[in-house]
Amino acid sequence: MAINWYKFASPASFYPLAGRLVPWFWILAAVLIVIGLYLGFVVAPTDYKQGEAYRIMFIHVPAAWMSMFIYIVMAIYAGLALVLKTRLSTMMATALAPTGAMFTFVALWTGAFWGKPMWGAWWVWDARLTSELILLFLYIGYMSLYAAIDDPRRAARASGLLAIVGAVNVPIIYFSVKWWNTLHQGASISFGQAPTMAATMLAAMGIMALGFWMYTIAVVLMRVRCEILERERHSDWVQEMVSRGTYG
Repeated sequence: MAINWYKFASPASFYPLAGRLVPWFWILAAVLIVIGLYLGFVVAPTDYKQGEAYRIMFIHVPAAWMSMFIYIVMAIYAGLALVLKTRLSTMMATALAPTGAMFTFVALWTGAFWGKPMWGAWWVWDARLTSELILLFLYIGYMSLYAAIDDPRRAARASGLLAIVGAVNVPIIYFSVKWWNTLHQGASISFGQAPTMAATMLAAMGIMALGFWMYTIAVVLMRVRCEILERERHSDWVQEMVSRGTYG
């Protein structure tokens, strides 16, 4: 039987679906992150150049990947909201921003912990680090701009445009080590060539990234459900749900 996916663009249809999915994504996130941490901090061999300090990369690199990926997804939802005028797209974009900002902060923070023993400094104005910091400011700017405008439609348009324009920073982050002479090491995983790390390290990093993505989905779905209740509080279906005391 064919599934009518378009109906889930309606907040009333998406709300119960999200409620059913959240527990599963929480379970997947917990299992994957535990496995990834075990592989990265226990099973993976010691790096012959960086010693044990390199293990922070099993958190730093997936967090950096997520910071960029979430921004791209957020910008896509913002674009859909501008073009299709869908309320759920705006809610998804605004729900993604805090988690994206969190992963960006984690990437910068763990990078500083790695940089101190490797570079002898907590921070350098390296092209990769600076563009990642700009990404954090873009997340904060998006959330601040949306919150500063009282009219939800004007807020969605203004913050959506900022998200779309700011997306140009993502390829700058990714290609910065190729375009400029930077201290930051090049990518160990890239398209078109074999990875330059042990299979266990690669598996741990991939599993951690997948676990972070499952976590993101779980948190965003919970946040969107709260946003739906807030925006649709005067709708008949929300009023009926409140009167029955059910929020599933």
